[in-house]
Amino acid sequence: MTAIDARVAAAVAGDRKAIESLVTELLPRIRNLVRYLVRGDSDADDLAQEALVAIVRGLPTHRGEGSFNAWADRVAVRSTFAGLRKARRARAQLDGAADLASVPHPDGPPDEYAARRATARLLDQLPDEQRHVLVLHHVLGMSVPAISEELTIPFETVRSRLRIGIGKLRALHGEGGGQ
Repeated sequence: MTAIDARVAAAVAGDRKAIESLVTELLPRIRNLVRYLVRGDSDADDLAQEALVAIVRGLPTHRGEGSFNAWADRVAVRSTFAGLRKARRARAQLDGAADLASVPHPDGPPDEYAARRATARLLDQLPDEQRHVLVLHHVLGMSVPAISEELTIPFETVRSRLRIGIGKLRALHGEGGGQ
């Protein structure tokens, strides 16, 4: 059993120190993931906090199959999408009753923060649909069929959004859009 497996098992059993340790380790990863999924920095911290709460609450459902980080990423993605849907509904009610401030990795190079900020600014310029599939595919490494299932959209739609999103990112990067 690896150290993380032992910590996860202890956290599932309710060990507060293990839970604290996992949350501390996951925070930068989850914050970055959420920031890539949402437009702008304003909501990222709140959504990341909600995602971490969902991960802690969901610990008893973790079966130990596959990587713990992959499981935590999926929980964070679902929590973030739920938060975005909730915010959209709230905005719709207000409108007529009828969105890498990234935390750099501690072991990363000094310019990692700037690179992540530039990436986040480029992603902010994409429509949500394209940004979501790009993050799920290129950041989380999810396959096109897995993204199709996760977002409940057709396989070809995912492929199309990936292709168009990558093209737009390349064009924006060429224009200096991440500066």
